[in-house]
Amino acid sequence: MDNEKLQKMTEYISITVFERPFKHSAYFNKRLRTTGGRYILNTHNIEINEKQYDAFGENAVIDIIKHELCHYHLHIQGKGYKHRDKDFKVLSSQTGSPRFCSAIESYEDRVRYIYKCSNCGAKYARIRKVNINKMFCGHCKGKLIEKKRV
Repeated sequence: MDNEKLQKMTEYISITVFERPFKHSAYFNKRLRTTGGRYILNTHNIEINEKQYDAFGENAVIDIIKHELCHYHLHIQGKGYKHRDKDFKVLSSQTGSPRFCSAIESYEDRVRYIYKCSNCGAKYARIRKVNINKMFCGHCKGKLIEKKRV
């Protein structure tokens, strides 16, 4: 799928599901990592994570588009467009927009560092490196040792 097809799909979903036109741009952003997509407040554009399409297909992208269009239409109308707002929750449930998209990588797949407590032996898996001079075991307050880098 390319950006042109994504734009047409977004316009179609906007008209059929929300009964309102989408007058801005929708495109893939390869730099997105942790989110399925995002609605940009300043430009009113929608960016979609291309990895979601590669991993889960067109149906996942449709769900992400619906979610981002909820933000878009509510923001344009001056209503509550944030996740915690009642307007957003109501529109999401009416349109069948999911709250979250599927994770591309699990936490376990992203782990790079494993630490072990020198006192009680508890293990801690972390994505980012931890300063072992400042951090300590959450169970017994013992000293952490870097066990291995993955």
